[in-house]
Amino acid sequence: MKKFLFILMVFIMASSALSAEPKDVAITIYNDNLALVREVRPIEFQKGIFDYRYTDVPSKIDPTSVHFKPQKSANRIAILEQNYQYDLVSSDKIFEKYIDNKISAIGKNGQAYEGTLLSYSSGSIVVQGNDGSLSVVRTDELTDFRFEKLPEGLLTKPTLVWKFDSDVSDNIDCETSFLTEGINWHAEYVAVVAEDDKSLELSGWVSIDNRSGGSFNDARVKLMAGEIHRVEPQPDFPLKLGTRMARDAEAAPQFEEKEFFEYHLYTLQRKATILNNEIKQITLFPSSETKAEKVFTFEGQRYRRNRNQLQNAKVTLEFKNSSSEGLGMPLPKGKVRVYKMDSDKSLEFIGEDNIDHTPRDEMVRIYVGDAFDVVGERKRMDRNVISERVSEETIEISLRNHKSEDAEVVVVERLYGWGDWEIVKTSHDYHKKDANTIEFTVQVESNGETVINYTVRYNR
Repeated sequence: MKKFLFILMVFIMASSALSAEPKDVAITIYNDNLALVREVRPIEFQKGIFDYRYTDVPSKIDPTSVHFKPQKSANRIAILEQNYQYDLVSSDKIFEKYIDNKISAIGKNGQAYEGTLLSYSSGSIVVQGNDGSLSVVRTDELTDFRFEKLPEGLLTKPTLVWKFDSDVSDNIDCETSFLTEGINWHAEYVAVVAEDDKSLELSGWVSIDNRSGGSFNDARVKLMAGEIHRVEPQPDFPLKLGTRMARDAEAAPQFEEKEFFEYHLYTLQRKATILNNEIKQITLFPSSETKAEKVFTFEGQRYRRNRNQLQNAKVTLEFKNSSSEGLGMPLPKGKVRVYKMDSDKSLEFIGEDNIDHTPRDEMVRIYVGDAFDVVGERKRMDRNVISERVSEETIEISLRNHKSEDAEVVVVERLYGWGDWEIVKTSHDYHKKDANTIEFTVQVESNGETVINYTVRYNR
């Protein structure tokens, strides 16, 4: 394996300063692959115009979003220019930058190659020796390379380079904030259903996925739940700041939840480190018990190509997100995995579903799967054209319950005829849910069958 030996004679110009470690880090993470980072770092200011390298920023930073504020003497410091440099070190980049420059290398056979690099491509190099001879060598045949210095323009870390115009010579704490992509969070829930299916225990977790190209050590962490509006990406242009950037500062169990503007903010009550290329999971709230209801739903028109064929009823678990029922924290959108205890005390996985952002006192409905033993058939038994504008059709829905206990089934019917509709005959009471939907709620006895018949008249 190749070894790259770098003698870094000139990496940073003497007139440039290098940034210190952050004294304070805070990060607010959004649901849509975005985070706002706020850092406080000390900067050693010099009088006059000088360059400063702000290192260790995420590679996916939006450089146009940077906000900078010294915590004192702000009216005596100006940023004249900002450049985002991200041409990072790699073996290919170094070879490309070193064309027409001196290098030395040693082959696996111990032969030394020293001279001017003329070409690098397709895994081979062309070196012109000091005596004028040419050598073409495959790089996988070489073991060691030596370069005099890191080529100009290559960096080991993404860097913001600021050009300051300062009237002070002092070490000043400065606050910097910026947006970065590549970091996201989502909620995950675990629900354990009681033996009688009439309650469940719900616990919540937060997963933070950091692919931003930067790490955030010992940071204050906030999570923003809600759909913020963002404009379409625009082409990046260099940020020229001819005026002074002094502006007002941004608005400063495990998580504390509160309303924030039209969103909800979850603040971690301790500091945490979020490393690059890491998925971190943190408890959102401890396990809480709440009442729940298991609901069977049959919608014979769900699969229109398979009308008149046997279909299984859908099974959902429904509960209210209220403090009176044992919950009450606004629930961020995420995946709910549902389990149930078997008679041998082992948990078995019975389904999962995604929920949307759910405020307090709203119902949560989790579709866990299709019922094996509750089935139905929907048939159109008759269709009559009464006149050019009036027609009728008669529908029969047969529900069969093969369980050892009775089942209540909600039957959903969509009335898709043109114009107005009217139910002129029905075997069971129904509820009009909206302009085109009716629902029948019927009991189906154990190992029994219930048949619904209704006739609908359409008026164009």
